[in-house]
Amino acid sequence: MALPSLLHAQAKRPLTDDDLMRLRAVGGVALSPAGDRVLYTVSAWEHANAKTDTALGDKHDRRSHVWIVPAAGGATRQLTTGERGESQPQWSPDGAMISFVSARGTGTGDDAPKPQIWLLNADGGEGWALTAARDGIVAYSWSPDGKRIAYTTPDTLSRDAEARVRRKDDPKVYESDFRLNHLWVIDVASKRATKVTSGEYTVRGMTWSRDGNSLAFDASPTTMIRDERRDAYVVDVNTKQLDRLTSTHDVESTPQYSPDGKTLAYTINPHEWTANKDGIMARTIRNAHLITWDVASRKVTDLASPKFDVSPGSVRWSPDGRHLWFGASDRVWQSLFDYDIGTRTYKQLTHDALASAPSPNRDGSRIAFTLDTPNWPAEVYVQDGTAAPKRLTNTNPWLADFALGESKVITWKSKDGADVEGVLLTPVGYTPGMKVPLLVSAHGGPTGAHTNGFKGGTSPGQSWASRGWAVLYPNPRGSTGYGEKWMRGNIPDWGGGDYQDIMTGVDELVRRGIADSTRMAFEGWSYGGYMTSWVVSQTSRFKAAMMGAGLPSLLSMAGTTDIPGYINTFFNGLPQYDGSIINPSVKYYLERSAISYSDKVTTPLLILHGGSDERVPIGQPMEFYRALKDRGKITELVFYPREGHGLSEYYHQVDRMKREYEWISRYTLGTNLLQ
Repeated sequence: MALPSLLHAQAKRPLTDDDLMRLRAVGGVALSPAGDRVLYTVSAWEHANAKTDTALGDKHDRRSHVWIVPAAGGATRQLTTGERGESQPQWSPDGAMISFVSARGTGTGDDAPKPQIWLLNADGGEGWALTAARDGIVAYSWSPDGKRIAYTTPDTLSRDAEARVRRKDDPKVYESDFRLNHLWVIDVASKRATKVTSGEYTVRGMTWSRDGNSLAFDASPTTMIRDERRDAYVVDVNTKQLDRLTSTHDVESTPQYSPDGKTLAYTINPHEWTANKDGIMARTIRNAHLITWDVASRKVTDLASPKFDVSPGSVRWSPDGRHLWFGASDRVWQSLFDYDIGTRTYKQLTHDALASAPSPNRDGSRIAFTLDTPNWPAEVYVQDGTAAPKRLTNTNPWLADFALGESKVITWKSKDGADVEGVLLTPVGYTPGMKVPLLVSAHGGPTGAHTNGFKGGTSPGQSWASRGWAVLYPNPRGSTGYGEKWMRGNIPDWGGGDYQDIMTGVDELVRRGIADSTRMAFEGWSYGGYMTSWVVSQTSRFKAAMMGAGLPSLLSMAGTTDIPGYINTFFNGLPQYDGSIINPSVKYYLERSAISYSDKVTTPLLILHGGSDERVPIGQPMEFYRALKDRGKITELVFYPREGHGLSEYYHQVDRMKREYEWISRYTLGTNLLQ
């Protein structure tokens, strides 16, 4: 199936924000053991069921359902239609059954049904619930013989504790009172479930040994995101005897048993601690490493190579046990890679594409995955050997009737001569030589990257291109996918080289005659929000800006975020207070905080933030808003109730898109019309 043609784009209608909210997203790919069928999920906004709760009104929920498509191509079919959706589709090892997770039944609030594992005959029929876990299923995995399923579920509260929660007698000790996840195994035929692990740790994920006697898993002492202590374990399913494989606290992904059961493979994030000139210890950021662990000898082998200079993602074995497959950030792409155990070499399997969710069949001759392109959102593809990937699905066929802006990868020189890369989205129907308004969008992280995929969603993209804007998505130093040196390039230099990388990209677009230097704006979320605050405090080149979930006050951020170990890595450790003077570590946090330069801000700034954000606590936008407002600056702060670090609710996402465009267009173009 060919990608839709964009010929005669001017005859097609441009995309609007409302159109983007219609997009359905593909994920959760699972190729059958025989390689003949592919399960996948499709998520979309759906109206809540007003028939069962008239108080819901025009409420929208984001739900996913399980679909199936022949690997040879053909009609797609929706398998599940539950009111609360379904996720995590898997095949039983013999391909006879399909499993998924779904919360079905009646009830709301504390009495709402919990997600359980459901089974469905692969040839059709009604599904049935396998588990009845009191607090629901988090993740699961079939045993190799298909007779059992391992799953994780939170430890249940005592009846007394549950009663206290229901009557709102529930004080919570900060960074304590954790609900830990543990492993259970259920017999598929009898539905008898047995708890396999217990103790002061929470299980992250699991994988079965080939003989079905053991489960390998990774676990942390607490559920806190900030708790970076993560180790690998093996538990005997029958005796429940636990074997701790590592004590280095640097395991990053779930250990995977090789097909012969002799080796485990996983990734680590090396924890290296160094002291700065003031003696303050800080963890360094490094690429993840592939690791193998020999079951018999307990020998650990680090497979890292200087010739492979990006971080591997979660790993899986090829069916013959000779290769390890994984995905990794690859400049503006997400690529699939192969590590050959015998030759100890890395090989790239996909090029210039956003590939994810790889799933092989039983013998590894075929693999299914999703591909996202600049002109089309992710769809399901299959690939046989070295043949070209074949597209199987067309989830948003209506999109072919719309005109799109063109995305291209561009490079430029930074102030120090370094090469910088980014993605440029030009307006629908753009003609070279036209000067157009420019929006610069900074990515989060900073260990993240803009990719050259379809620019939909709530972040600025195709709906801006339809209104005549160009959008620049830069990947400054600190971004992933460009090697460890580039990823570490803004340590300790937030607002330094990364700022210059972005501003020289703007200069380049002005030089090329694309950007109208009198009509430019800036925006970003999370670290992109930090960069937005920094940009408006350092330059008046931009007519308007939007700071989303930004951190303009780094000193207070260091003590309140739920990931201090990550944030403080970029500043060589926690700020050290001595109670008498501004010592160097404290001074540095202040010097690289936009709030320290509030008096210099002239750009009208819209501030958007989740009302329940723990990653960037709400004090951050409040501090900056007050600092600007008290100095007579043009600013507005909007909180979104119930939202964390990102926006998940329908009307909040709609509001962000419309509010951001209205603000930026008003101060950049001199209009408040929603074009």
